[in-house]
Amino acid sequence: MAEKSGLFTYKTLVHALAGAAGSVIAMGTFFPLDTVRSRLQLDEHREAKHTLAVLQELVSEEGFGTLYRGMVPVLESLCASNFVYFYTFHGLKAVKGRPSEQSAARDLLLASVAGVVNVVTTNPLWVVNTRLKMKGVAPKNGATSPQDVAQYSGLLDGMLKIAHKEGVHRLWSGMMPSLILVSNPAIQFMIYEALKRHLHAAYGADSVSGLVYFAIGAVAKAVATVITYPLQLVQTKLRHGHHYKDLPPNAGLVQMTLYILKKYGVQGLYKGMEAKILQTILTAALMFAAYEKIASFVFKLLLSHQKMAVKMKH
Repeated sequence: MAEKSGLFTYKTLVHALAGAAGSVIAMGTFFPLDTVRSRLQLDEHREAKHTLAVLQELVSEEGFGTLYRGMVPVLESLCASNFVYFYTFHGLKAVKGRPSEQSAARDLLLASVAGVVNVVTTNPLWVVNTRLKMKGVAPKNGATSPQDVAQYSGLLDGMLKIAHKEGVHRLWSGMMPSLILVSNPAIQFMIYEALKRHLHAAYGADSVSGLVYFAIGAVAKAVATVITYPLQLVQTKLRHGHHYKDLPPNAGLVQMTLYILKKYGVQGLYKGMEAKILQTILTAALMFAAYEKIASFVFKLLLSHQKMAVKMKH
């Protein structure tokens, strides 16, 4: 299949669709771990135990269904978010240079740009998602109530109600840490692409198995998560609303971070990280493995179709 460089090509579209599909498969598989992470980050009264203990507590207190609360809108948002991210990243890679010109620094830059585009366009989806997932943990700063959240029938309904009751600006709550957090997928993609290039050069693209893609995806995400976790925790609190009586409801990124440091110490900024590390590594690893296999299958299918079309012409 002849490769065309550019932002609007079938190749870029395939990468985007494969990335979106891979992310849905991965998140659907490990969703309960994300529920544990959210609860540990937002529920100040829940002790930071290991992941299995928190899973057992949630099932005992609220039933098995609570582990999958809000899963459908999360998957919808993740699909849209990863489509935007993969499309922008691979589109810019195609526009900005040849494979021989690729480097870790270039990947970091392009992944950062893709991250900014993704954050600006999809932040409202994640604000509603955080609210839906945390129905049982209402914020005390007046942002919303359990009754309000329970009435969200989906993403669009949630966005409309938040805009009407709290103002359109609330849909972009937590966007500042999100913009800073583009460093997370940027670091992740930089490490992943560098490792993948090395493996392809050494063994050939067709020789790299899904398990290897899973492993390098896990390594890339682990490094990125450890570096950026405190910002992720603050972001979640800004989106959902906090429980701190002596902190203003409209506290910003810096004020929230300093407050947590003062009250809980450095460990307060890493509450729930075990669940986050476990969830994010497994999810990212499976996402990359699924993405690579889906993209490879589609490209081979397109190549086969093109060869068949050429034969028919002759």
